[in-house]
Amino acid sequence: MNDLAPLLTPEGRALLEEVRGTAPADELAVATRLRRDHPADLVSAALGQARLRQRAAAKFAAADAERMFFTPNGVEQSTRASVAAYRARRLTDLGVTSVADLCCGIGGDAIALARAGIRVLAVDRDPLTAAVARANAEALGLTGLMEVREADVTEVDTAGYDAVFVDPARRGGQSRGGARSASMRGGGRATGGRIFDPEAYSPPLSWAVGAARRAPHAALKIAPGIPHEAVPPEAEAEWISDGGDVKEAVLWFGTGAPGAVRATLLPGPRTLLGRGLPDPEVRPVGRYLYEPDGAVIRAHLVAEVAEEVAGGLIDATIAYITADELHPTPYATPYEITDQLPFNLKKLKALLREREVGTLTVKKRGSAVEPEELRRKVKPQGPNAATVFLTRVAGAPTMLVGGPARPPEGP
Repeated sequence: MNDLAPLLTPEGRALLEEVRGTAPADELAVATRLRRDHPADLVSAALGQARLRQRAAAKFAAADAERMFFTPNGVEQSTRASVAAYRARRLTDLGVTSVADLCCGIGGDAIALARAGIRVLAVDRDPLTAAVARANAEALGLTGLMEVREADVTEVDTAGYDAVFVDPARRGGQSRGGARSASMRGGGRATGGRIFDPEAYSPPLSWAVGAARRAPHAALKIAPGIPHEAVPPEAEAEWISDGGDVKEAVLWFGTGAPGAVRATLLPGPRTLLGRGLPDPEVRPVGRYLYEPDGAVIRAHLVAEVAEEVAGGLIDATIAYITADELHPTPYATPYEITDQLPFNLKKLKALLREREVGTLTVKKRGSAVEPEELRRKVKPQGPNAATVFLTRVAGAPTMLVGGPARPPEGP
C-alpha cells in the first residue's frame, strides 16, 4: 500500500466495509467479484487493509482495529494498546498535559495519549506513515487533541510541550524520525532485521536522550534487551510485560527517581521496584520452583523476587528460584517439583511412561535442547500432564519434573 488516499474516498470506504472480515481462503473469489465494478488496485488495497486490520486486532481493541488504517510495518512496530494506555497514565500522573510524540508511526501511542486527555503533536518523516496516523486520528474522533505532522523529528521544536515521547525505528531499513542512523549509512544492519545497537536506531538513542534532557519530562521506548550500562544515570528504566510477554523497555526522565529500576506487569499494573539487593545464594532444589516474569529478569530484579518468596537460585547463572514453601507472587509463576534427574532422555522417558504423561510442557533455561526435539524423542503418552525444566543445577545439566503449584486447600 503506497497511497492511502483512494481508501479514504467514499468508494474506498465502501469497499473496506464490504471486505471486512474476509477470510484468507476467500480473498481470491471476493477480489474477482469486486473487480467487475471497481478498479483492481483499489480492490487489492482494500483487501490488504482488511488483512492488516485483522492482524492489528491482536494489539488494538477489535472495535478500533476495524476503523483504523495500517501499514505492514505499522502493525509490526506499533505499541500494544494496553502498554500505550499504561504509559499515558504514567504521564498524566506526572501532570503532563501536552506531549511531542516523535517517530509516531501509525499513531498507536498518540491515540492512547489523546484518549488520556493529553494534547499531542505526532511527528513522522515518512509521508505514508504520517498520512495513516492522521487518518487514524480522524477515524477515532481524536483530531481535536492530535496534530499529525510530516517532518524530520530532529528539526521539530518541542519547547512548548510538557514532555517528549520517542519511539525510534529498531529495524534495518526503516527511518521513522530524522537523522539517519548508522544502519542506513551502511555501518549497521539494514536488512530488515532487528537492530541491537542503540546508536543504530533511527534516530539514534543518543539523539533521543538529548531530546529527553531538554524536556521537563520524557519517555523513550527502547528494545528490552538494552544493556543496563547503556541507561543514562539520570533516567529511570522500566521493563514492561503484558500477559507474560516482555514488550519493551522505557527510559523515563523527569520522574524524580533517577537511577531507579522497575519491572511492570500488565494487566494490573503490578510494579516491582529494584532495591539494589545482592545476587541470591545458590541452594539445593526445594519443593517449589519459581519462574520469574520476563520483565523481572530483564530488569535484573530476580533477587527482589527471591527475597519475597524466601528462596535462592538453583544456579548462579540461571534465573530460576527455588524455595521449600509456596509464597504466591505476581512476579513469578510457581511450580511444584516432584523429580530431579541428571540430564538423561532415557530416564525421563521411563519416568513419563510410569506417570502416564501425555501432555508435556517443556521449558528450558541454560540448555541447548529444543523442546520439540525432546517431545519427539520421549514420545509422551497418557492422560496426565507434567512440566519438565531443562536447566542447570549448580552447574550440572539437570531435568526438573513437576507441574503448576496449587495453594493448599483450606480446612
